[in-house]
Amino acid sequence: MASTLKNLSQHSDSNIQDISSKKFGLLVSEWNDEITESLYSGALETLLRYGAKRENIFRKNVPGSFELPLGAQWMARQEGIDAVICLGCVIQGETRHFEFICNAVAQGITQVGLNFDKPVIFGVLTPDTQQQALDRAGGKHGNKGDEAAITAIKMLGF
Repeated sequence: MASTLKNLSQHSDSNIQDISSKKFGLLVSEWNDEITESLYSGALETLLRYGAKRENIFRKNVPGSFELPLGAQWMARQEGIDAVICLGCVIQGETRHFEFICNAVAQGITQVGLNFDKPVIFGVLTPDTQQQALDRAGGKHGNKGDEAAITAIKMLGF
């Protein structure tokens, strides 16, 4: 469902388990940091609200969204990490660069989850404009960071 029809911060509480002993890796792209810092805040607040302990949440930054899959692989390889949440934002520009980056990031993040048999969550915005990104990073359409954290929690309860 398009986020224009659904608030990214609203979700069902089904399949929510106790996450107080779970460890989460949060990867945050430094590119478009106004957006990605909001995504991080949303993810962090959601994890804490559902019972994650702050000392079990590990943040690492990567230069851009393209680096999220390798960062996720390094994070997923760490002993004890139960889920990895990748947060980034790639805004459509004037060239096809956007398509190449988005495809590579989506495929890379998917592959890491399959390779490590643990939730590796795609919390990457791919909007056409800066305003669309702001709307999805705590604006009128909610926060993709909230959605990414809930997705990690629910996958751990699968």
